[in-house]
Amino acid sequence: MSNSNANYRIDDIDRRIIHALMADARNTSAPMVAEQVNVSAGTIRNRIKQLENHGIIRGYHANVDFERAEDKLNYLYVCTVPTTELEALAQEVRTIRGVVNVRELTTGNGNLHVLAVGETTTEFKRIMQSLSELGIDVEEKSLVQNELFEPYAQYGADEAAPAWKPTDFLRLAGGADIVEVTVGNDAPIVDLSLAEAADQGVLDEDALVVAIEREGQVLTPRGETVIQRDDVVTLVSRGGRPEKVIDAFQTTSQMV
Repeated sequence: MSNSNANYRIDDIDRRIIHALMADARNTSAPMVAEQVNVSAGTIRNRIKQLENHGIIRGYHANVDFERAEDKLNYLYVCTVPTTELEALAQEVRTIRGVVNVRELTTGNGNLHVLAVGETTTEFKRIMQSLSELGIDVEEKSLVQNELFEPYAQYGADEAAPAWKPTDFLRLAGGADIVEVTVGNDAPIVDLSLAEAADQGVLDEDALVVAIEREGQVLTPRGETVIQRDDVVTLVSRGGRPEKVIDAFQTTSQMV
């Protein structure tokens, strides 16, 4: 799996997927997200795979209450290690029995946080001893009372989004807009080539299609390229009215 996302720019569909998975990865299905984002379940599955391949989604983890499970406790060790050894030591700490989470920080003191699970004082002393044997200074330790998680709100539904619902939108200097929109099931442009859409007046003369994403693949648009439902189309609107330009890509019920 690649950990580089240098060539991948997430859009609103990706953000909504990430928000849904952060809220509940186990009970979030592709059809459920697809209904929220107005794309096909296949597109959602392809996007999740791309996010995983680019190392943006790094894994799925169960949030376990060990106290309820077996009357075990969580202990947090705040440690300090030399910056040059931080990454290597963090990997070693992961192998200590009882450690369930290791977090590397950029600060000097307290730059390594270690979360461990145990039941007795003896277990936590053993973990403390293992840390010391690695040359790690434990600045403080504390019993964790509770830990709460919340999906990143900015990746959720945007209540202030315009009624014409692009999936991504960027306004450029000079009055041009870059718009990314998902093609609706019965949009006027479906099954038309770009040349046909322009000739028939379906595609606004101020619109320039610059990219098409289809089933996880990015296509270079040409005159003979036929637009299909669920395509994610990136276009430049040069007339200052992007809501008019995307009419060709919306279902009839979405049009204003």
